[in-house]
Amino acid sequence: MNNYKRKRVLVTGGAGFLGSHLCDRLIDAGNEVVCVDNFFTSTRENIEHLLDHPRFELIRHDVTFPLYIEVDEIFNLACPASPIHYQHDPVQTTKTSVHGAINMLGLAKRVRAKIFQASTSEVYGDPSMHPQPEEYWGNVNPIGPRSCYDEGKRCAETLFFDYHRQHKLRIKVIRIFNTYGPRMHPNDGRVVSNFVMQALLGQPITIYGDGSQTRAFCYVDDLIRGFLALMATGDEVTGPINCGNPGEFTMLELANMVIDITGSKSKIERRPLPQDDPKQRRPDITKAKQILGWQPEVQLREGLTKTIEYFDQLIKSRTPA
Repeated sequence: MNNYKRKRVLVTGGAGFLGSHLCDRLIDAGNEVVCVDNFFTSTRENIEHLLDHPRFELIRHDVTFPLYIEVDEIFNLACPASPIHYQHDPVQTTKTSVHGAINMLGLAKRVRAKIFQASTSEVYGDPSMHPQPEEYWGNVNPIGPRSCYDEGKRCAETLFFDYHRQHKLRIKVIRIFNTYGPRMHPNDGRVVSNFVMQALLGQPITIYGDGSQTRAFCYVDDLIRGFLALMATGDEVTGPINCGNPGEFTMLELANMVIDITGSKSKIERRPLPQDDPKQRRPDITKAKQILGWQPEVQLREGLTKTIEYFDQLIKSRTPA
């Protein structure tokens, strides 16, 4: 972070799970931060501790509409990222990814800012190659219930690279694999928040299918380090670069670890597998290691323990005395 000089940085989706952690790191590094969010899936509590900071500014705005502002760098994180949220209004999800990308790229072009796109491992769909390198084009259903997110993010990547080729825009694209940690939305339907909330509330832990499908879980602090490492590279480095933890766990292993850490009496309950749910997901992070000198440091058990502490406090704060 020593070479990360003070800049005026725009973070769209800045009050979300990842965005709020990024705002923290950017402020800690001495930057001015403009946080933009429409609070569709995010919460003001995530950035409440920053509201009085002299180098922090909050703007309530939807990125599907143009934004006129002067900044040096843009981190485009705006988009609902869990199936429950992005399937709630799939048309708006696609608009957020596509119109949002167009508007932020247009802003970057106008003010000559460097711009970062938070893409996703969902661009690989239900992969036929394992683990997934950046060169893999994916196996995505373009008309399924997850397509609003998967194809929206794929189109956003297309736009980023076309702006780079056509307008010489300085772009950075990271493909995020499953990330977890404090400030996750408790009801976002993602597997870590689902399992943790169910365990803490003593509810059955729901596993879809036989629980043998795998995911690779990256702790939020590790991911944000990856964001900043990519943004600090020279203009010749555009990405896309996978950012995630290559440690692979089955859903059954994750559920049992959550039960063990929480000491919960919850039982495991099996349900049918949702449509287009990927069977395997694990990043090939060779490029992240070689180009960024980045790899995850937080082990799953350590990260889960911190995440469980956060959710435990959240439940207690919302429970009447």
